[in-house]
Amino acid sequence: MSIGIKRGTSLEELAKRCMQNDQIAQRLLYESLAGKMLAVCRRYVGSRETAKDVMHDGFIRLFDKLECYSGTGSFEGWARKIFMNTALTYLRKSNVLRFSESVDDPNASIALPSQELDTISSDDLLKYIGMMPPGFRIVFNMFAIEGYSHEEIGQALHISKNTSRSQYVRARRWLQNRIKADM
Repeated sequence: MSIGIKRGTSLEELAKRCMQNDQIAQRLLYESLAGKMLAVCRRYVGSRETAKDVMHDGFIRLFDKLECYSGTGSFEGWARKIFMNTALTYLRKSNVLRFSESVDDPNASIALPSQELDTISSDDLLKYIGMMPPGFRIVFNMFAIEGYSHEEIGQALHISKNTSRSQYVRARRWLQNRIKADM
């Protein structure tokens, strides 16, 4: 521990110290966030090795943009957006949604969770999400886990909101079928 940095120092305080080029605070901030941010990256990109690369890119962006953190709201929530956006940038460059298409009916209903989805553990659910085709996984994560609207997803991924909706419907169907097949 550096002089002046105590155990249990908040992420916000570590961020302030990082802006002063305190290398120990940078290391502590990295160590505090790495596990959670790797999980965020992995949910989007699937592969653990690719997720590690995306996470490291995310930390570069985070340290470059620290001065943009306003201090309002959770620092971890602010950082999570940076890592999610870094993963989305990687995926956009990979053009994973190039084969997705819009449903004919933009108001197509999204089925309620099946009984199997209600009884599955969160670890197993995350495993299944990681197995999804990339287009399904991205939209499912953004809508079901992160809480973005289909319009926001469309803007972030440069697709229509109807394409986002159709990817989500297909992701839900894929997930339900996969779980049923394994049970």
